[in-house]
Amino acid sequence: MRQIVLDTETTGLETSQGHRIIEIGCVEVIDRSLTGNHYHVYINPEREVDAGAFEVHGISNEFLADKPKFKQVAQDFLDFISGAELVIHNAAFDVGFIDYEFSLLGAPFGKVSDYCSVVDTLMMARKKHPGQKNNLDALCKRYGIDNSHRDLHGALLDSEILADVYLAMTGGQTSLSLHSEDGGTEEEASEVRRINTQRPSLRVIRASEAELAEHARQLDAVEKAAGFSLWRKKQEEGLN
Repeated sequence: MRQIVLDTETTGLETSQGHRIIEIGCVEVIDRSLTGNHYHVYINPEREVDAGAFEVHGISNEFLADKPKFKQVAQDFLDFISGAELVIHNAAFDVGFIDYEFSLLGAPFGKVSDYCSVVDTLMMARKKHPGQKNNLDALCKRYGIDNSHRDLHGALLDSEILADVYLAMTGGQTSLSLHSEDGGTEEEASEVRRINTQRPSLRVIRASEAELAEHARQLDAVEKAAGFSLWRKKQEEGLN
């Protein structure tokens, strides 16, 4: 499966007020592994960045002045995401802005849903951790993801961090303990503990001839008592 973890930065919060995308960051994940392939671009929004938005991402009007406009990057961006499953935190926000940008260009761009399926990690986190903070910083702390280099929001950096968070959230059981019994914090108890991929292969111990003979005698006893042996039936089906 090809997935694209995506984030955007914008001039403000509402497309209804004419706010636009100023940065897109995407990282590619195939079969649950980061490939190193990414898409990143800054965009001239053809309008001013709100002061409140600037405080969040630190991207100034002066910095964006010589950047390409969305219409100049739209096809390259679409080529990168087409056919993938998009993984986005608070997907309604980012998809809403991308759809708005596409709408300004008109045909043939359509909507994100015409090209991609979408997974919203915020909705996923709310189901897994109801009643808790589920912003990206909180999830990093909960899953033991290092985000110490994240002083301001940035689309590419946030997509890289979200990729790690998503893989941790969907990676199955990460700890045998259901709660912290040693007085540790909840975050420590739920921290992701990754398996060492360099560990030696597990030793395979096969049954001896004597053990196989004893197993057959036990199956004979079961078959005699019940008139049927499910084990032998499955074994025969596997041989046919």
